Amino acid sequence: MKLTQFILPPALAMLPVTGAMAQDATLPPCDNCSDTLTISSWGGAYQDMQTKLFAEPYIAATGVKIIWEESSAEAVAKLRAMSEAGNVTWDVADVLASDGIRLCDEGLVQEVPLDEWLSPAPDGTPASKDLEKSVTSACHIPTNAYSTTFAYRTDVAEWNGKVPASICDIFDLETFPGKRALEKRPMNNLEWALICSGVPADQMYDTLATEEGVQKALDKLATIKDQTVWWTAGAETPQLLADKEVVIGSTYNGRLFSLIAEQKQPAAMLWDYEVLDIDGFAVPAGLPEDRLNRAKHFLNFATSTENLAGISKYISYGPARDSSQPLVGNHAALGIDMKPHMPTSPENAKTGFLFNYAWWADHRDDLDARFQSWLAQ
Repeated sequence: MKLTQFILPPALAMLPVTGAMAQDATLPPCDNCSDTLTISSWGGAYQDMQTKLFAEPYIAATGVKIIWEESSAEAVAKLRAMSEAGNVTWDVADVLASDGIRLCDEGLVQEVPLDEWLSPAPDGTPASKDLEKSVTSACHIPTNAYSTTFAYRTDVAEWNGKVPASICDIFDLETFPGKRALEKRPMNNLEWALICSGVPADQMYDTLATEEGVQKALDKLATIKDQTVWWTAGAETPQLLADKEVVIGSTYNGRLFSLIAEQKQPAAMLWDYEVLDIDGFAVPAGLPEDRLNRAKHFLNFATSTENLAGISKYISYGPARDSSQPLVGNHAALGIDMKPHMPTSPENAKTGFLFNYAWWADHRDDLDARFQSWLAQ
């Protein structure tokens, strides 16, 4: 487990915060608060974003010591073990919505009264209203959304100048010949297959709950099965596209943004029926009062409209607050406008849908077994 600690010297801690963080130079004092804050996150580019956007300005405004643990991929197991040992060392955990639901159900994280803990939008809209499209449990504070969606190569000669415009073009081997890349699990694939079998999106899960619906989805996937490369890691599809081993493939939108905008590969996004997922913060249950107060103070700061809009300066994930959307600007390093790259932008999300955590929790085991059996046939 990797630990990273950030401490500003006292002289720097007294300096005013500038630029996008200027509003926080007058951050109210934190009464009866601990002088350290331990946050679990994911490491890599995502945690780098949180360090620049949240941690460093907060340290500058408060002088607090922040310790990072890069353990969020194991958040459920870690918090279970801490709770059983009676020694919870995390104050804030960055977790996916699905893990937030599990942690909430098990009483390992506490419910969050959004309007008490978080600041309203600049126009006075309460945080609960500003965030309501992204709220998945009473214990999870949504901060950003990413999606599983598609990119395709733009230089496929056999396509005669045409490009995919619909999710159902994935299944059109006549117009768009070539290998596809799909994740080696039933989630998302079954939904897309049903939609392209003519099932209305609002009937998708009712249909998929039946034997006939599952078979219908698998039959649709069977039409491209022998032209599909099945991936298990998010980095695989961008590499397959770059190497011309596939012409179109699904993965996380941030990976595809890197392929297109950073690596300058001849590829473009297909956002139709993207599947949105939510990331955000949770607070372990049973914290002492001073640590809970520090966590609440930090979360109020980090989840402001301006700060969540700033996520897009570093990574192509959409801010969870409605009020943050108009504030999305340019990428800090590339200088490009990030609005067209946001999974939450109105244009990209017009047919998108939120991953149905509750439904998959009830059906995952059975459909995993069914899907893997189908793959082996």
